[in-house]
Amino acid sequence: MNAALDSRRLRRNFSSSADRYDHHALVQKQVVTHLVELMGPRCPAKGTFLDIGCGTGTLSYELCRAYPRLQPVLSDIAHGMTLHSRSRIAKSLAVDAAAESLPFADQSLDMVCSSSVYQWVLDLPGAFSESARILREGGLFAFALFGRDTLWELKTAYRQAAKIRGGETGHLHELPDMATVQQSLTTAGFEHIELQRQDLIEYHGEVTDLLRSLKLIGAGNASSNAPRGLASRSLLQEMTNIYRQRYGQAGKIPASYEVVYGVATAPAR
Repeated sequence: MNAALDSRRLRRNFSSSADRYDHHALVQKQVVTHLVELMGPRCPAKGTFLDIGCGTGTLSYELCRAYPRLQPVLSDIAHGMTLHSRSRIAKSLAVDAAAESLPFADQSLDMVCSSSVYQWVLDLPGAFSESARILREGGLFAFALFGRDTLWELKTAYRQAAKIRGGETGHLHELPDMATVQQSLTTAGFEHIELQRQDLIEYHGEVTDLLRSLKLIGAGNASSNAPRGLASRSLLQEMTNIYRQRYGQAGKIPASYEVVYGVATAPAR
């Protein structure tokens, strides 16, 4: 069963990372680039769109650069992110909001998009239904999220280390797989659903470099069951040794990301 997320902790993690996020979120930038390319043929040339979990505003910035007549509305649960993105795009509107509860009227927007956010949502069908609700008939819904195989090396090494050192693993947050995403979109009523999967790998000098990078972008574990403070030094050292021995390559350690992209249209009312 998936560990419950502490929304306040999640909000705090990302809000505090707003100023340094872009420097460390290299994979997330690649995801935005591919998502914009995927949206291209179906993206409206004008109208109002909502960017859910806008972060520092990279997705909206790129969309507005490609389609200058689009009007962006930025939203994020982390106030620091909302402020940062609003300052980056002068013509944007902005509001703090969660994907599961959007403060917009029914059928009021032409497009909804999101990048690297929905993996944090526990009620995926409910969140997708909110996007379907606020979209006009035939409106585009486009997103990218990190799938279940993301950081599988880190999770495997941690679980093995926990078995040896007696640590807990119940706080690890499980990400959605393709089947879950497909079913959630169908449940929400979307039509003309297209999904794509992409594997990305980045390399770090040490496991500690990967952990530091995740913390700096706010993507640390936000489970409500996560232990406060650092895990025991022996557990972390065991995990580091397992990771390096099993997956190390030419003095580097890989970190794998599974990205699920989706585009769909809102149903007829």
